[in-house]
Amino acid sequence: MLAKTLFGFEELLERELIQLGAQEIKPGVRSVSFVGDKGFMYKANMALRTAIKILKPIRTFRVTNEQDLYKEVYKIKWSKYLKSSGSLAVDATVHSKNFSHSKYVALKTKDAIVDQFRDTVGERPNVDLRFPDLKINVHIDRQVCTISLDTSGESLHRRGYKTATNIAPINEVLAAGLIMLSGWDGQTDFMDPMCGSGTMLAEAAMIACNIPPNLMRKEFAFERWQDWDVDLFEKIEESLLNKTRDFHHKIYGFDKSPSAVSKAKENIKNAHLDEFISIKHEDFFKTQKPGSEKLHMVFNPPYGERLENLNVEEFYGNIGATLKHNYPGTDAWLITSNLEALKFVGLRPSRKIKVFNAKLESRLVKYEMYEGSKKAKKNND
Repeated sequence: MLAKTLFGFEELLERELIQLGAQEIKPGVRSVSFVGDKGFMYKANMALRTAIKILKPIRTFRVTNEQDLYKEVYKIKWSKYLKSSGSLAVDATVHSKNFSHSKYVALKTKDAIVDQFRDTVGERPNVDLRFPDLKINVHIDRQVCTISLDTSGESLHRRGYKTATNIAPINEVLAAGLIMLSGWDGQTDFMDPMCGSGTMLAEAAMIACNIPPNLMRKEFAFERWQDWDVDLFEKIEESLLNKTRDFHHKIYGFDKSPSAVSKAKENIKNAHLDEFISIKHEDFFKTQKPGSEKLHMVFNPPYGERLENLNVEEFYGNIGATLKHNYPGTDAWLITSNLEALKFVGLRPSRKIKVFNAKLESRLVKYEMYEGSKKAKKNND
């Protein structure tokens, strides 16, 4: 199988697959391939935090033109995977001089499949782009074509708990990956001081309690397959739930927009995580760290991309000043695509990690706020 992910998350995904018990794991670019049985396919879809999709390759062949493609796809015994009365959808990714148009490749593939059914049983499956019984993925890299079944369906970042979002919500897979990159392990309090619709908080709670991220999803693509085994699925779901753990710290979020706060509360409630998370209507720049315990902070401040009236220099300057004066004993991580803005924070980051937020090249940076001054810390060490 092949698990797809975001750029920069390959190592996280590899680690997740090792922990889940996958075999023959090989990281690629934005993907990690691995071996597992049907039960593991169910488990991977439910439990992986940094995967966007799990594909199951069924055939690989060489292609130089669309006739080759048609012929090779036609050869596959499609009745193994789909009834003639069923429905299908095909999507394609193409990196090849011989094929320039992914939509055309998808169309040719669909033609070969439906023609094979028509020729053998006299009836053909329909195309249904929204809820197909079988979702097929075609990947052409130069002259190598891989045909896979999409086991997930809708992207796995759609966990199912978010019904309310505001502008520029962060993708759930991105949020989970950033928290994992920050090294948070659930052993301290966690805070998102600009929590928006609550994604970072929900993902942090699920990581802390080892709750599988996709329990809330309405459906995975494999539930419409001919070999769908509901008993096996429920057994795996139960075994994952038995591995959840207690969490003895606090997770809290602030936002200065009342509408964001009410959306975040609604999403956290949908995710059944409200016992772990508290959200308040606060302006971060007017807050102070509660208590003297170590605090782990991960947040996604506005970039100035969509908020036209944001004074970037002042805003990022305020972030630095608030952290410095009001948040001792805090590891603060933030992601931004506005690399200029980081200069205004006025603090030196101890780490910088290159990541992508959608198409925007971004940095995840860490600021370590010591208790007292750095000098005092060095003297104590």
